[in-house]
Amino acid sequence: MRIVVAVVALLGLLVATPATADPLHGGYVALGDSYASGPGIPDQTGAPAGCARSNHNYPGLLASWLRLTDFTDVSCGGARTTDMTAPQQVSGGTNPPQLDALRKDTRVVTVMIGGNDIGFGEILRTCGSLAQSDPAGSPCQRHYGDQLAARVTTLGPKLAAILDAIHKRSPRASVVVVGYLRILPAAGSCFPTVPFATGDGPFFDDVEKGLNNQLATQAARHHASFVNPYLYSYGHDACAAPDHKWVEGLIPMSPGAPMHPNEKGMRAVAALALPSVLFGRF
Repeated sequence: MRIVVAVVALLGLLVATPATADPLHGGYVALGDSYASGPGIPDQTGAPAGCARSNHNYPGLLASWLRLTDFTDVSCGGARTTDMTAPQQVSGGTNPPQLDALRKDTRVVTVMIGGNDIGFGEILRTCGSLAQSDPAGSPCQRHYGDQLAARVTTLGPKLAAILDAIHKRSPRASVVVVGYLRILPAAGSCFPTVPFATGDGPFFDDVEKGLNNQLATQAARHHASFVNPYLYSYGHDACAAPDHKWVEGLIPMSPGAPMHPNEKGMRAVAALALPSVLFGRF
């Protein structure tokens, strides 16, 4: 966690130093799914309401810490890669294509996407159901086999197209791809907090590592920084103690949606993303 401590110190210097202009000297646009939007975290703001967007999600925290006046958050719960270029229907209305928020003068873009493409919600429901009949085994792994790894591979070209489109619409922007927090521990399970069979927790953890690796690969190939909160969230998964977890379990113990980041998790992601947002690719 030394990097988080260093980032907090940097943040202290920024807050203590009077500013006459935004540190980014240009607009910041946040793109992504529910792990970016922050369902259940106060305060829920913006429209449409079905996007479940919090002003204390990691983009909102970054914008607040950096005192940005030109900030647009179009992240939306349930978003897939297709929703970057097409309208997304949600409760209460329609979220426009997320890439439409980009401008020629946009200077920073954060993007977190891909979890819904590989079926995070479907996987959680399926694994939870199968665990009832074989709680000590690996029924979900038997059910999916190599399917989820194949979904991660298929995601690659879609991520590549999104990053190329961002650069085309905002050629001066520094693009930061943000990975996903650790959701489950690398070994064991914590039924019923997370209703996975004992052997399926590690299986899902491997799938998530594959997803983050795919995000890192595409970022490196398409001139973007990559921030990987997974690496720093050991002991902060949904099975951790309530005061340590950054991702809530099936029944949230802190404000947040089931199996989604809470505000502590969002603060950790924001702290880890801050150097890339400030200084671009390194």
